[in-house]
Amino acid sequence: MQRYAYLLIIPGIFAADRWTKALIVEHLKYLGSIEIAPFFSIVHARNYGGAFGFLSQHGASTYIFLVFPIIIIAGLIYYLLRYQHPAAVQFSLACILAGAMGNMYDRLLDGYVTDFIDVYYRNLHWPAFNIADMSISVGIGLWLFSQIFLQKKGDEK
Repeated sequence: MQRYAYLLIIPGIFAADRWTKALIVEHLKYLGSIEIAPFFSIVHARNYGGAFGFLSQHGASTYIFLVFPIIIIAGLIYYLLRYQHPAAVQFSLACILAGAMGNMYDRLLDGYVTDFIDVYYRNLHWPAFNIADMSISVGIGLWLFSQIFLQKKGDEK
């Protein structure tokens, strides 16, 4: 059982993602905005595409962003449960899985993903994102770090 303890972060991240998105939908009208700091706002945005709205205007985007993430989620679950990994890899892949599941839930339920974190400098805005997106980004960053810097001593040549 202890071997799979890292999987407990998945429901935590998923719940935080669902809770924050529900707060936004309930308390902020669509396209509404609340400025928190001169570089940060809470907004109510909808993303019908992939990362940064990629392919949001394409007719097949609904199917692409339903099928592709389901394949990724299934692959990650298999990979995590089937093979032993260092703790950093387990954590990073669990973060990616949790984020993918959070956004997939939105797509299945609503047909889009609710985004609400808006970071900007003057009129230059980073695309709005959410907790699931942050989890995926942190997971990918940690996975890359672990692959580059945390290799076993036997792997060095």
